[in-house]
Amino acid sequence: MTMSDDPIARWHQIARERDARGLAALLADDVVFHSPVVHMPQRGKAVAMQYLAAALQVFGNDSFRYLRELRSGLDAVLEFALEIDGIQINGVDMIGCNEAGQIVDFKVMIRPLKAVHLIQQKMAAMMMPPNAHPPQETRPCPPT
Repeated sequence: MTMSDDPIARWHQIARERDARGLAALLADDVVFHSPVVHMPQRGKAVAMQYLAAALQVFGNDSFRYLRELRSGLDAVLEFALEIDGIQINGVDMIGCNEAGQIVDFKVMIRPLKAVHLIQQKMAAMMMPPNAHPPQETRPCPPT
């Protein structure tokens, strides 16, 4: 299998180069993206491209590296590590592919909890439309 046939090799190239331009060809139209911080799966190529392009920027620093890769048929699990703002982050990308060489399922899981909170803040900032204001934190009123 050549790199052009292997969706995981193509993902590695996109991640290494931090270049989202290859995502359109790599992702199936009905791809499902599972974020570590969003409860509901995100369905469809457009939204998956948006999340992955933002992730390439948030995660894309010189400390990012894949530690190991496990494959079984059309599925792969890629363990990664990086540091952002002094926080050590460890996680996995769980990727399912189809026979056409496209990604149909992409699930990201990260740890520890403080890393989840950090990624949530950074991804929210990346995904926010220009001129939008972040939501204000609300807390219930204390009982009187």
